Amino acid sequence: MLHLTHIAVDFATLPLRPEVFTIGPFGGWGPFSLRWYSLSYIAAIVIGWWLLAKMIKLPGSPMTSEQLDSFITWATLGVIIGGRLGYVLFYNLPQYVAQPLNILRVWDGGMSSHGGIAGVILGCIGFGLANRVNGLRVLDYVATVSPIGLGLGRLANFVNGELWGRPTGTDWGVIFPGAGPEPRYPSQLFEFALEGVLLFSIMAMLFWGTRARLRPGLLAGVFGVAYGVSRFIVEFFREPDVQIGFLSTGLTMGQTLTIPMTIIGAILLARALARPPLPAPVPDADQKPA
Repeated sequence: MLHLTHIAVDFATLPLRPEVFTIGPFGGWGPFSLRWYSLSYIAAIVIGWWLLAKMIKLPGSPMTSEQLDSFITWATLGVIIGGRLGYVLFYNLPQYVAQPLNILRVWDGGMSSHGGIAGVILGCIGFGLANRVNGLRVLDYVATVSPIGLGLGRLANFVNGELWGRPTGTDWGVIFPGAGPEPRYPSQLFEFALEGVLLFSIMAMLFWGTRARLRPGLLAGVFGVAYGVSRFIVEFFREPDVQIGFLSTGLTMGQTLTIPMTIIGAILLARALARPPLPAPVPDADQKPA
């Protein structure tokens, strides 16, 4: 009989490192490094922009190509500011109260996916008001491509060897540096599979294969519910943040923040299904925001 006694993967033996490349130093300036985590944000914005440009060519789009170019600025600021403030408020507030200027040091890490999502929602609302378009329909389109950023971010977390899972209690798993000798769940890859690959597949199928885009709030609602359920489940395999641990409810902070998102998503979904869809647009309506 074949016995597998050493099936845990030692992360230190993998050909992974946080930096894509490092150059310098230059004179009095230190070396410059491009990190995979930063690259994941850049790639998500570029790919999302490219996909949105294709999506708004369908008749009945809520915005024009010119408006999309302006919207990307709103979305980028929403992700960065929302992600950073979410991390500060929900995960490490005492540290930043003591050293408030460190809030600006985004290159040191510390971003919240829930905060980033909230920032994008506010960006869609602000963009809609500023451009007199339906911000909820813009949010539907953005929700369709958002899993790309979530998935790439989780891959970067794994490459960085951070946000690891709980001990598996078995001989299989990944032994992460700084996490002790126990094999742990690669929860970053679980999140990549659920919040990235699976969620993007669902959203793309609904957008391209149905008329869901003509029901304001439906795609955003599906995203909220599907992401909320996925994140809630994965948190059972993910190690709670060391500075917080488990809350008094027995849940993690990630699970707690996911509950209102899921509820709001369900409300949007129910509201969208209860109302008739927008009239089927004519073929030349792609330059006429609905």
